[in-house]
Amino acid sequence: MRRFLDSLYHFSSLVAGLLVVFIFVIILAQILGRQLGLAIPSANELSGFAMAGAVFFALAPTLRAGAHIRVGVLIRRLQGRVRRGLELLVGGFSLLASGYAAVQLWRLVLDSYRYGDLAPGLLPLPIWIPQSLLAVGLTIFTIALADTLGALFRGELPGYLAEGGGQE
Repeated sequence: MRRFLDSLYHFSSLVAGLLVVFIFVIILAQILGRQLGLAIPSANELSGFAMAGAVFFALAPTLRAGAHIRVGVLIRRLQGRVRRGLELLVGGFSLLASGYAAVQLWRLVLDSYRYGDLAPGLLPLPIWIPQSLLAVGLTIFTIALADTLGALFRGELPGYLAEGGGQE
């Protein structure tokens, strides 16, 4: 199971990186197109969709690396059971919030697909496609939160500490 989860987080970071490269290519094409008198239709819209996808796909690997903003000032002052209890409480709340948001986002994707909603730009892109990027990214993040909470319940170091992600 650990190997699968590590592969999932690696996949998520790879997709986030590819989406950032896609943004670079679109912006570069837009710059070059302007020099040549060509317009790239929906370039800003596609870049925005890719940026949102990159952010959501980067959530899980960022958590794993310990790079999410945490209340380090408070956490550093706590030790032992109090710290573990606070991390369990915050982890549980985060998991519930993320799980709820993921379910609602998947419902939105399904509704957009059913109704045939299109993006509002020049490109008639079915909106469920970019919404799916967000839903998949948030689902992987929810899995990462469950993984972290499971490690805390087992008394292990969570991934954000085990991976060397700071001792906040």
